Amino acid sequence: MKKYKRNQRIGALMKIFAEKPNYIFSYNYFSEIFNAAKSTISEDVAIVKQLVAELEYGKIETISGAAGGAVFIPALGTEEKRNILNELCDLFSNKSRILPGGFIYVTDIFNNPSIITNIARVISSEFSNKKIDCIITVETKGIPVAILTGQKLNVPVAVIRRNNKVTEGTTVNINYVSGSSNSIQTMSLSRRSLKENSRVLIIDDFMKGGGTCKGMADMMREFNAEVVGTAVVIETKEPEKKLVDDYTSLLILNKVMEKDGIIDIQPNFKLLK
Repeated sequence: MKKYKRNQRIGALMKIFAEKPNYIFSYNYFSEIFNAAKSTISEDVAIVKQLVAELEYGKIETISGAAGGAVFIPALGTEEKRNILNELCDLFSNKSRILPGGFIYVTDIFNNPSIITNIARVISSEFSNKKIDCIITVETKGIPVAILTGQKLNVPVAVIRRNNKVTEGTTVNINYVSGSSNSIQTMSLSRRSLKENSRVLIIDDFMKGGGTCKGMADMMREFNAEVVGTAVVIETKEPEKKLVDDYTSLLILNKVMEKDGIIDIQPNFKLLK
């Protein structure tokens, strides 16, 4: 079986860790791939661990013992986070996105894998220290963000739907008050989508009044699940008082001036402290 040089193993380790973050790889797994002793693999991982820390990519935690291994926990440095949020503001603030009625066209952004990957990197970095069993979102624009965040946190995603579907099996249905329109709406989640007593992270693309996020949190009580965090890509400045209190937003939309062609949006500077 082929032997690999240390620089080759280091490059391969970086790729393996990056493609499957928050997953515990055993030293036996690496030993079989590289045809190397576990002591050699341990030295390789130590080099990668130092490199990841110096580059502010996150951290690699090692597990000692006979079944020892390593896990890569991604995180962002303040400067990289600032660059991502500023780039997002530039994208969302383009005046060509303004629609009649003061709405903003964002579908193309939420369907762009490279953009959503960066959004997921920020969210996963903020919640990497939480023990999360599942990510919860509601159809439709929040799904890509939730999926890629789930990939980075190595957890499954459950999608709450607006309407029942026969293919979902037994569902839990609740009514909730939309924070933006004050209207009564319905959401449903399949019983098979989420295990009882799970620790969940709620993700949504947009928050105005907070009604949807509150509805999702209320839904979680039906599963005896604990909400350990709520993340939204964009929140509006008004109304200042939302229906949920504890949440993390990436961007804050101050106002849309349709006549002037101005979208006033800024990063959430709390994330850059």
